[in-house]
Amino acid sequence: MGFKKNSTFWIAATISLVIDHLTKFWVVQTFELTTPPQTVPILPGIFHITYVVNTGAAFSLFSNGGVYWLRWLSLLVSLGLMLWAWFGPRLISWEQWGYGLILGGALGNGIDRFVSGHVVDFFDFRLIQFPVFNVADISINVGIICLLIAAFQPHSHP
Repeated sequence: MGFKKNSTFWIAATISLVIDHLTKFWVVQTFELTTPPQTVPILPGIFHITYVVNTGAAFSLFSNGGVYWLRWLSLLVSLGLMLWAWFGPRLISWEQWGYGLILGGALGNGIDRFVSGHVVDFFDFRLIQFPVFNVADISINVGIICLLIAAFQPHSHP
């Protein structure tokens, strides 16, 4: 009953994880990891695809080391979300999307940290000097937005 009860959660998590890993695989197979980073302008000066690795937390925070705990945090968050979706109440749609996208992003970056010790980033918005990021980061942020929307929706759990 756990899957059926919150099926959108599992679908969102799976789609997010698959797209994240397919795009990272494409970047690793297509680009060379160089210093300075290899970059391809999509909209020159605005948006580039730039292959970098991140050994730190979000936006390369703590990238000088000491973030071994991040892989375990990703694992704990992922397990907690899966247990919540399986054993917890039936969530409304916005919550299922939100928690599912957060799970997909946490798993995407968490798997990278366990397997390679770093995360592959490649979306590079230069117009606003934003740190390079990936699909998992987008999923986590969109998931948070979904949860904020859910928090302001009048609802009762079915």
